[in-house]
Amino acid sequence: MKSIFFSLFVVLSLVCFAHLSNAAIPCGTVDMKAASCVAFATGKDPKPSPTCCSGLQQLAQSVKTVDDKKAICRCLKAAVKNFAGVQDRFLSQIPAACNIKVGFPVSLSTDCEKLH
Repeated sequence: MKSIFFSLFVVLSLVCFAHLSNAAIPCGTVDMKAASCVAFATGKDPKPSPTCCSGLQQLAQSVKTVDDKKAICRCLKAAVKNFAGVQDRFLSQIPAACNIKVGFPVSLSTDCEKLH
């Protein structure tokens, strides 16, 4: 689904906000939490919905390790590849719009393996 693919982006944002921990977050969870962000990430909505921000904040709170961050990032990147229309200019705005602090730029080109 389109929302699942967008979830990839949202998860990327969340990874930046979360604290480090051990257990990897399943892609199904990431997709579910980030799905409502697709409309903003594709430019169809003028701002992220409250549901989008809430889902991303929940993802950010679930991050316990660097591996969690990387897993979320990989899930988002995989989903975005299958979803046309997601744009960096919108993705990069999500952290600030949702009041989530990120330790790196949110982008389609983010290298998940370099997250720390």
